Amino acid sequence: MGLGSNVGDRAGHLRAGIDLLREKGVEVEAVSSAYETEPVGEVLDQPDFLNAAVRIRTELEPEALLDVCKQVEAERGRALDAPRHSPRPLDIDLLLLGDLELVTEHLKLPHPQVTSRRFVLVPLLELDADLALPSGLRLADALTRLGPDQRVAQVGARQTLRRRGL
Repeated sequence: MGLGSNVGDRAGHLRAGIDLLREKGVEVEAVSSAYETEPVGEVLDQPDFLNAAVRIRTELEPEALLDVCKQVEAERGRALDAPRHSPRPLDIDLLLLGDLELVTEHLKLPHPQVTSRRFVLVPLLELDADLALPSGLRLADALTRLGPDQRVAQVGARQTLRRRGL
């Protein structure tokens, strides 16, 4: 999963999101460092994001997991009817679920932009340098192919977002 925040206490929103995921039956196995990143997408005039990745384990089906993510976002104050790519206290994206490839009305796995966004690839690769898509494409190779755009700067050590027990 990828997590991001660019409103208020960004690190606090990410930590709280991780805690809420746990409360809703999602086992968080690892958390990347936090990375400060510039906005990308349709709304560029907004504050920088704090992004991270988490490795999870869950018994939830993919769409049920997506529903949990949306609940957690709402609990942290995200207006789910806000314009796409607008500022938000918490954004949670399902990026990969093992080797699952899935296309439904509400969800596509792997996430369609996982290979084109540095702010997604850098924290994911911190958790697993050998991570690959179900197609076999290594995410490290995708990162190498990206140009110099999309500033991503690590913000402190991995401990920034971790809670005890991780």
